[in-house]
Amino acid sequence: MPRVKRQPGKPLPRSRPSRPAIAVPWRELRKGGLHVLQAAPLAKLPWLVHGFSTRPGGVSDLDGEKILNLGFSDWDTRENVLENRKRFLRAAGVSPSDVMTLAPLKQIHSDIIRLFDAPSAEPCRGDASATDRPGLLLAVQTADCVPILLVDPRRRAVAAIHAGWRGTLRRIAEKTAGLMRMRYGSRPADLLAAIGPSIGPCCYDVGTEIARDFDSQFARAADFFDELRTGDEPNPLQWLNQMPPGHQPPPKNVFLDLRKANQSQLLDAGLRPKNIFTSSLCTACHPDLLFSYRKQGPRSGRLMSIVGIRK
Repeated sequence: MPRVKRQPGKPLPRSRPSRPAIAVPWRELRKGGLHVLQAAPLAKLPWLVHGFSTRPGGVSDLDGEKILNLGFSDWDTRENVLENRKRFLRAAGVSPSDVMTLAPLKQIHSDIIRLFDAPSAEPCRGDASATDRPGLLLAVQTADCVPILLVDPRRRAVAAIHAGWRGTLRRIAEKTAGLMRMRYGSRPADLLAAIGPSIGPCCYDVGTEIARDFDSQFARAADFFDELRTGDEPNPLQWLNQMPPGHQPPPKNVFLDLRKANQSQLLDAGLRPKNIFTSSLCTACHPDLLFSYRKQGPRSGRLMSIVGIRK
C-alpha cells in the first residue's frame, strides 16, 4: 500500500536524487570505469589502504549490464568475481608492489570477531575482523547491511565490521572497538570510524518484533526507529485520544535506522563524535550506484569494504 504523511512531529522521508553528490568528508575515486568511495580523513593516512566499492564497472554481466560484483554467487562466475576484486583493489590504491592479501570473512550475521595475524587459507566464519599486521586487507561484503571500518592512527591497528540488524542488536561495533582496546591498546578516543553506504531509515522497514528486541537491549532504542501508517488516507481523527467505535487505525510500518544504531554503539564505546564519518548514501535509493538485496533481490551483486596497513 502507498505511504502517506508521517504523524505530526515526524520528519518526511528524504528525497531520492537520481545521482547523489558525495558529501564532505567523503570523496570519490574514479579509475577504469570504477567508483571507489573513501572517507577523506582516513585517506590522509599514507600507511592506510581503505575503500568502499560501488556498482559501476567490472566484468560481471547482470541482465546485459556490466557490474562490479565482488561476492561469489550462483549467477556469476568465480573468474568474474576474482577479476572484479583485482580491479577494485587497484582502483582503491593497492599496487602490485604493496603485496597485500585480501582477508574476507564467511559472514553469518553474528557478533563473532576474528583477529588476524596472518592470512587464512579459507575465509573464517564471523562478521568482524581486526589486525595490526601490515600486508593484510580486511574485507566485509554488504548489499544493505552497514559496513564499518575502524582505524587507530596511533597504534596502527584496523578493523572491518559487517553490521546487519542481528549484529547491530548484538553490539558488534561496540565489541570490536573494545577488543581493539584489549588486544592492541587502542584508545577509543583515538579511533576513526568510517560507516559506508547502507540501507537508510527511509527504506528499511522491519517488523515490530525487531523493534521490541532493540528496545530490550538499548536505552535509546526509540531514537533508532520511526513509524509510518499505511493506507490511502491519513487518519482524519488522529488528533482524538480515542478512536470512534468500530474504527481501526491503518497498519503501521516501523523503520530502523541501522546507521544511527551503530553510531550510538561507537559513541558508547568511547569514540569521539568528530571521528565518526558516516555516508548518507542509501543502497535502496541508488540502484544505479549501489547494490541492494531489498531492492534487487537474490540476483543483486555484493559491495566490498576494505581496510589494511601497507607494508
